[in-house]
Amino acid sequence: MDDSTPVIAVLVDISKSRAHPDRGDLQSSIEGAFAAVNTLVPALQALEPTVGDEFQGVYDEIGIALRATLLARLQLPEGIDCRFGLGRGEVATIGSGVVGSVQDGSAWWTARKAIDEARKHEYSKLSFVRTWYRSSTPDDREGLVNAYLLGRDQLVSAMNPRARRLLRGQLLGETQAQLAAAEGITQSAVSQNLARSGANALVAGEALLAGAAR
Repeated sequence: MDDSTPVIAVLVDISKSRAHPDRGDLQSSIEGAFAAVNTLVPALQALEPTVGDEFQGVYDEIGIALRATLLARLQLPEGIDCRFGLGRGEVATIGSGVVGSVQDGSAWWTARKAIDEARKHEYSKLSFVRTWYRSSTPDDREGLVNAYLLGRDQLVSAMNPRARRLLRGQLLGETQAQLAAAEGITQSAVSQNLARSGANALVAGEALLAGAAR
């Protein structure tokens, strides 16, 4: 990474982690889910655990980071959820430590502000919020991205496990026939589920925003 080039830093922590009885199993499940995302979405720095219940990654631009965080939520096992803070700015390596390189920079500071905002919203009337975006410099996309994330998070938070699997399959280019075979249901049932859950809107919105937010 060029220290002077703006990137998207992503901080992740576990929502309501203290409610899970087996912390080791919880960590292992999330690491497995994020490893799958790392094979699907190109990253400057893959989503990996750091300390405590946090993970972090770095992406080249906002469209890629949005796709990665959406797939990450969809990949998580039932009953497990995470918060995501996306920060646009610079990332600088300033040393090394037991968990890898030690980094600093405006992207991480704004990602921290973003995840704090997501946490604040989660414990408000917007309890479905899991993702927020901030930029270290004036960015007229900030409000648009967060407006998209509000709708995205509400739809995903309301989905049952099957609806999340079908949305994930659509995002990865699987056909309705393939999804029907995997779920053991009819193609018509898949089509109805995608329309009813809001998955069709999310797929279309993800594609539009990925192009517009570069």
